[in-house]
Amino acid sequence: MTTGVRRRMGVEERRQQLIGVALELFSHRSPDDVSIDEIAAAAGISRPLVYHYFPGKLSLYEAALRRAAEELAERFVEPREGPLGARLLRVMGRFLSFVDDHGPGFSALMRGGPAVSAGAGCAVGTAPTTNALIDSVRQAAYDQILAHLGVTEPPARLELVVRSWISLAETTALLWLDGRRVPRAELELQLVHDFAALTAVSAAYDEEMAALLRAVLADEPADGPFAELIGRLVALAP
Repeated sequence: MTTGVRRRMGVEERRQQLIGVALELFSHRSPDDVSIDEIAAAAGISRPLVYHYFPGKLSLYEAALRRAAEELAERFVEPREGPLGARLLRVMGRFLSFVDDHGPGFSALMRGGPAVSAGAGCAVGTAPTTNALIDSVRQAAYDQILAHLGVTEPPARLELVVRSWISLAETTALLWLDGRRVPRAELELQLVHDFAALTAVSAAYDEEMAALLRAVLADEPADGPFAELIGRLVALAP
């Protein structure tokens, strides 16, 4: 038999709950449009109690964006087994799933975060903190891709390819959120093809990149994403 008495949360548990509530609200609306009152109501506590756990809007928003950045970085983690094309396709599936589920929050994270009130009618941008967070996500993604390629000391051209591809994935996702006019599954495959295309262009100029590409393609099955791209390109030839 239950007594109906609600269990009191510890400090850290309550902080994590508030961060989770804020992230959920950010999944549907821009952080700029979400008030502390709404977060308090969704968490089932009073507005003053929110300020007991976070000194102000800015700290709560930054904590929520930090968790979002951590979750986003985790989407790039993939077991290093099987052909690279299939691995990247799974990574892009998780990446765009995150983007799809957290559209407004993802946009805020990538565009420098919201401008939130710090009190007394003053607005304070979260850009420096947000930039550091997204840089950490980019670095985590970069490290993961290099690990999948089996490279510890990337040559200059490979670094250009991987970092350019990560930037392309970010920009593509932001543009896709505006109307979602391309089916998500097609976009996931296209981003994998983009990686192959960037690598191929670099390989045309550099023997080290060419050797890397040949090694990747040697492990690619006939029905894999990279092989499919080759087939599509061949079909375009006159």
